[in-house]
Amino acid sequence: MNVDDLLRDTLREQAAEQPPAGPGFADWVLAVRRRRRTRRLVTVVAAAVAVAAVAVGVPLLDSGKSDVRPSGVVGRDRTSAHPDQSPPRELIAAGSTALAAYYIPTTVKKSATEKVTERTYWLFDRKSGTYVKAPKWSFVAVAPGMKTAAVLERTLPASRIGLLDLATGEVKRWMPVGHKVGGLSFSADGRKLVATTYTYNPDANFQPADPNVGEPEKPSSRTGFYVFDVASGKSTWGGVAVGGQRADGLNTLINNRQDFAFTSDDRYVWAGVPSEEVNKLFYDFTGAEVPAPQNGDKYLVSYIVAGLSPDGKHVAGDFAGEAWTTSSYVIDSATGEKTEIHGQELLAWADDKSLIAWDIGKGDSGAGKSEFHARLVLVTIGSDKEVPLSGFLGGSTDVSAGRWKPVFAQR
Repeated sequence: MNVDDLLRDTLREQAAEQPPAGPGFADWVLAVRRRRRTRRLVTVVAAAVAVAAVAVGVPLLDSGKSDVRPSGVVGRDRTSAHPDQSPPRELIAAGSTALAAYYIPTTVKKSATEKVTERTYWLFDRKSGTYVKAPKWSFVAVAPGMKTAAVLERTLPASRIGLLDLATGEVKRWMPVGHKVGGLSFSADGRKLVATTYTYNPDANFQPADPNVGEPEKPSSRTGFYVFDVASGKSTWGGVAVGGQRADGLNTLINNRQDFAFTSDDRYVWAGVPSEEVNKLFYDFTGAEVPAPQNGDKYLVSYIVAGLSPDGKHVAGDFAGEAWTTSSYVIDSATGEKTEIHGQELLAWADDKSLIAWDIGKGDSGAGKSEFHARLVLVTIGSDKEVPLSGFLGGSTDVSAGRWKPVFAQR
């Protein structure tokens, strides 16, 4: 085989791959060629792979015109796992979903009675293929496609929202707000953004200077929400009462941070209510309460972030049995029937049947330690198989010790 033949074969092999080459692919090709040919030919193969990557990757990016999503995640549905990394350094992804960012919460003492949980984010960088620290931002929400993130500056609540270009790391537009913002969430199509408004930092926690006195009462400072059209920057604001005893007898007191998110059809917003009487409420974009939609949204669990499957047929549910066991359940959105599935906490749908979840290792079950020694895994409805995606969290129960929290987005 001469150099021309080798180059032709390499281009054909590369073009046969539907998605662009992922991290480590070039190294794999080099290893195979090294076993076949001399060192001189390996150099040629490396050059051929580089040419092929450009030849295959550029049309994909050009076809999206302004689409500058990371080239390593555009059109990809393969699993990218790094079970030896925690926090992850390289891309973690499965199906249509990728770990777009993660953050580490740290507790900071502000006074004798106030502590604030502050987040430090790491965002996936397409140039390096790694997660890069982004200390400017106190809150980050990544839009579907991993092209844009909505960000808030360090001091919460914030007086403006930034739209961050994830390809360049630059804020391409600032959107000032009249009501200060503490939380952000994109719609499923990425065209709208809901921003939860607060008058005080929603991550502040208060405790008495004298522990014998009891915990001081401080109601949530949430005031409502904005709904933004991302393209134009235009917004509407809906005021929502903090909560309390309602005329219908329901108690709707809320946590200090109780952010809004869109329903699955992006027509309404909803938020959890941590009470036995009612666990969530729905609102139109003016802030008026509406009945629960008659689809899978009615089964949403406020603290289970995965929500509805892409096809809308299942909803991620709570723990199956005792908290921090090794299984959860998914709910049939048409019938309400529950099906047990592996995973302590269901985080994001990878496809219609599989989810990314936290789960513990073998022998780690039992109260008191399992939730603090978990890793990201891929689980599937009707299967006992788990695919490890990340390394294990550290074992500390102290939030200030730096346990990382994932932020997922459609890729």
